[in-house]
Amino acid sequence: MSILPDGVRHIPGALDRAAQTALVEDIRSIVKQAPLFVPVMPRTGKPMSVRMSNCGPLGWVTDKQDGYRYQPTHPVTGTPWPAMPSRLLALWAELSGYPHPPEACLINFYAPDTKMGLHQDRDESDFDAPVLSVSLGDDCLFRIGGTKRGGRTISLRLVSGDIIVLGGASRLAHHGVDRIYPGTSMLLEKPGRINLTLRRVTAP
Repeated sequence: MSILPDGVRHIPGALDRAAQTALVEDIRSIVKQAPLFVPVMPRTGKPMSVRMSNCGPLGWVTDKQDGYRYQPTHPVTGTPWPAMPSRLLALWAELSGYPHPPEACLINFYAPDTKMGLHQDRDESDFDAPVLSVSLGDDCLFRIGGTKRGGRTISLRLVSGDIIVLGGASRLAHHGVDRIYPGTSMLLEKPGRINLTLRRVTAP
């Protein structure tokens, strides 16, 4: 078993099947109000492979013109993001170790052939707060390294109901998803994975 970098916590099976199902229902309700959209890379305008949405006071978005940022409205509909479900707020209160609530929950949907390259979550102004990540649906191969690109990385398989917390020395660690394992979960109606990433955006 690999030793995770300092500040990374992997909590296997944090959510049982009933809790996962309830959370998926919450997400379906959110996506009805704030439909999934395909973000594009800054400057190049190249579409990302994931589809995404958000809930909470702020949502993470990106486009060719203005790049990575948080804003209070959906980039396609122009409407405010739906409120964050109480279940997610409770998870944050229980596991984050941070006294202030999250302001954004990024909802990423990974199709079976989707990947996410190594990147840092650094568009927030408060790095004292951790990033809390919830896995729902098919397993994935998650990879995490250090704060500098190009260093040693560790891979671990995340299953539905697992939670990862990136904090402390690993708050700005590079991380990504190398592959999805289709058919490893029956939680979702279709093959794929939902990743929920809770973040505090502004300093309190």
